[in-house]
Amino acid sequence: MKNIFNTSRLFSLLTLIVLSFAVFSCQRDDDAAEDDLPQEELTNIILNIKDLSVADSPAVSYNYSIGAGSAPVIKLTDGKSYQVETVFMNGSEDVTQEIKDAKNEHFLIFDFPKSTVNLIREDTDESTGELGKVGLITRWDVVKVVGSSSPLVKITLIHEPATANEAQNGTAWGSVTGGETDAEATFGLSN
Repeated sequence: MKNIFNTSRLFSLLTLIVLSFAVFSCQRDDDAAEDDLPQEELTNIILNIKDLSVADSPAVSYNYSIGAGSAPVIKLTDGKSYQVETVFMNGSEDVTQEIKDAKNEHFLIFDFPKSTVNLIREDTDESTGELGKVGLITRWDVVKVVGSSSPLVKITLIHEPATANEAQNGTAWGSVTGGETDAEATFGLSN
């Protein structure tokens, strides 16, 4: 009888430990609960591109639909400069302000692997945080659009990088350590 009582007590204690572990391990980390822009909420990345050599030229919009598989092709001309505004959408809702509100937690990387484009970040204080300029407003000085076949620009929005650097790193403008990808888009380039 004494043996059954000890086994029953041991079983109860083990059950309590297992349940306690399960309850505490399933709770979300506070940082995850505060993610201001979950990846699953981004549906489109739009580039509004304005030719700076033409006074009062209207911006041309290029819309990348996340998960659609096709890449819009941006027409650029060698030797010209363009102002590029990056806009993030959730369906029909513009969520770019959420990135501005969390400017200390976001950074954009622009990679031109088959072109020569110099990039300058022109963000205002509204989108410049502790990591530097997010990259929502940039100037592209195009040296050579078509450096080899199938030129493209790959844009990556990084969430919570430990560090960020705006300088060119290989063919990419910007680099980070740590963080995770919130969104990524690839646009074709042509002239």
